[in-house]
Amino acid sequence: MSDDVGIVVSEATETSDELVAAFADLIPQLSSSNPPPTADEVAAMVASQASVVLVARDGANGPIVGSLTLALFRIPTGVRAWIEDVVVDSSMRGRGVGQALTTHALERARAGGARTVDLTSRPSREAANRLYQRMGFTERSTNVYRYSLED
Repeated sequence: MSDDVGIVVSEATETSDELVAAFADLIPQLSSSNPPPTADEVAAMVASQASVVLVARDGANGPIVGSLTLALFRIPTGVRAWIEDVVVDSSMRGRGVGQALTTHALERARAGGARTVDLTSRPSREAANRLYQRMGFTERSTNVYRYSLED
């Protein structure tokens, strides 16, 4: 999928040195507390039936400048879709990369049978929150709980 700003989004269907290197560059821009995935972890993500790894390129043959993971899985009440770990290279922010990735994820979730798509975004990510609201995401009144399995 390509948009009018030269951003090309595609689904990663195989692991490559380029994809591993892109995650090594992008993940530190998303999280300082989690290391980038190893080559084996990238391969597991790409091979997983429950996740879709999307990458954005600056042009059809350009470098990877962003990524998004769509978790797509069936539960008793239907197909669920979650957008996770959206990250755009700092040099490309404000150029439509996040919107292109999110639009592609929404289309992929619809094709996978999901009726809704959820995501979370820290309040400090003001530009991302504005983007999601502009795209039609609505804030839900819910409690999000986390249980840490680490000591």
